[in-house]
Amino acid sequence: IRVDRDAIEEAMGRIDPSDPSSMQELQMAGIFTPEDSPAQQAALRRLETVLALIEGWVSHVVDTAAEGRLPNAAKLGEAFRRRRAAGGPAEQTFAALVGLELRPRRLREAARLWAALAEHRGIAGRDALWGHPDLLPTDDDFTDPEAYAAGQLSLGDLGDFESDLRKLMEGETPTAPDDKPDSDDSDSDDKPDDGK
Repeated sequence: IRVDRDAIEEAMGRIDPSDPSSMQELQMAGIFTPEDSPAQQAALRRLETVLALIEGWVSHVVDTAAEGRLPNAAKLGEAFRRRRAAGGPAEQTFAALVGLELRPRRLREAARLWAALAEHRGIAGRDALWGHPDLLPTDDDFTDPEAYAAGQLSLGDLGDFESDLRKLMEGETPTAPDDKPDSDDSDSDDKPDDGK
């Protein structure tokens, strides 16, 4: 947080000590409200995305689990989404403290993204994204969930990567599947073979 000392000093010079309302006017002018830096705004967008991903995952998992088991699952889901859209005390607190807004549209997009991932990669593939923050979808991935889900690498490939990385950390040299050891005659001089 960056504090603008000059603005505070200027505002303090305008306070009339005999008038308590002048302090209240100063407070309402927003002089003590910190300005958001670009880094803070980026962190806030990322936090909104992660919270939308969590809410979307929960919504998708609950809808999938309730489907076919609860006769009014669709109505219950819609009632929950409407209640969520109205916002509760937690949303209001986050909005007041850090400017965080959990938009209903964003939550629906996140649920569609998780559904697309489950369709393309299965439940284990969908849930494997929680294994590392770098694997989680970004804000841009919400626009086309089908393309994101279809375009993702198989996380099965990461097992080999992690194994090779572990070998490197232990001082071993991992080999690629098509690596072959050099033959004994590779160190011979470069003279052409004269057929003898």
